[in-house]
Amino acid sequence: MSAPVKPARLSPADILRLGVTGLRARRTRVALSALGIAIGIATMVAVVGLSTSSRADLMAQLDRLGTNLLTVEAGKDADDKPVKLPKAAVAMVERIGPVEKVTATAEVDARVRRSDAVPEELAPGVTTQATRTDLLDALGARVDRGRWLDPASERVPTVVLGAIAAGRLGVTEPGAKILMNDEWFVVIGILAPVELVPTLDRVALVGFPAAERFFGFDGHPTTIFERSSDASVEAVRGVLARTVNPGDEYSVKVSRPSDALVAKAATDKGLTTLMLGLGAVALLVGGVGVANTMVVSVLERRREIGLRRALGATKNTILLQFLTESLLLSALGGVAGALLGAIATFGFAQAQGWSAVIPPWALGAGLGATLVIGVVAGLYPAVRASRLHPTVALNAT
Repeated sequence: MSAPVKPARLSPADILRLGVTGLRARRTRVALSALGIAIGIATMVAVVGLSTSSRADLMAQLDRLGTNLLTVEAGKDADDKPVKLPKAAVAMVERIGPVEKVTATAEVDARVRRSDAVPEELAPGVTTQATRTDLLDALGARVDRGRWLDPASERVPTVVLGAIAAGRLGVTEPGAKILMNDEWFVVIGILAPVELVPTLDRVALVGFPAAERFFGFDGHPTTIFERSSDASVEAVRGVLARTVNPGDEYSVKVSRPSDALVAKAATDKGLTTLMLGLGAVALLVGGVGVANTMVVSVLERRREIGLRRALGATKNTILLQFLTESLLLSALGGVAGALLGAIATFGFAQAQGWSAVIPPWALGAGLGATLVIGVVAGLYPAVRASRLHPTVALNAT
């Protein structure tokens, strides 16, 4: 008696070749389906990469600028009247033990114009502030062109412009003269952008003595800047208001400029979550496209399925063949999407001057998601193909 015929079984390599062959036979449809997956994965990788790169740059900026700067600003009293900080406020803050650096600026009533040919009502929106000579050291700021105020120049009609103020006045190099009220001041320096205190980018800075001499400044500071050790920031913050303005501490505002950068990082994180959601929607749409492609493929290849079943292919073999096609299709889109997302991240980060950072988990999660999509999208068409009876499949038109 002859031995029973065993069903034909294919090796994993054979099934993989069948899957590749099935995809190569429908290249345009495969490319369009893979594009949907690629768009979703590219979006998710790029969003995570750009968000991570942005936060890394922000954290590096915080490390460079420090988070130990506190500012004290004059506010209003209980009667809603402006409060003046004591003239000796800086000296009072210096007596706080952990304080390492302290300086001050003050609002000055002086209109700034490029020349007397400019009407006062068309002033370029540059305000004037008096400052101490130790301002740059306390803020970690720097002069971009020219030089900073010193004990000699702070007493004479010289001025240092913020980066934006210089642009509004049309001053590009030191040595130019500008009109402040009715006095001509010589520009001796232009500041680089002050990252922690961007309001200084829009002002013209003169020395305290010059402000008193030419503008009738009364010597009361408007804003005090203080630095202490990182470990002492909160302790100093707790006593700063009542030190600066004893008896009326609630009329002054104490803040930490670096908090704005931290808040920006938190905002970026929330926006990243939203964009990841949009990427997930795109990925879901891509998965639907893969499922549709596989269903149509099964319908078109019923004769092929019937012939293979008649020649001994098992249901599991048919199922694995179409499931492999679905996985390969999704993987193709996933790899392409990951590459596109990485390229987009590196390109945009370079344009922004950031160091591109793509977390490995983002790439792994993206590729893992494509495999899940491939299984979910291909399971129903694969099961449907495996359940086709050979006779019905061969008779299909």
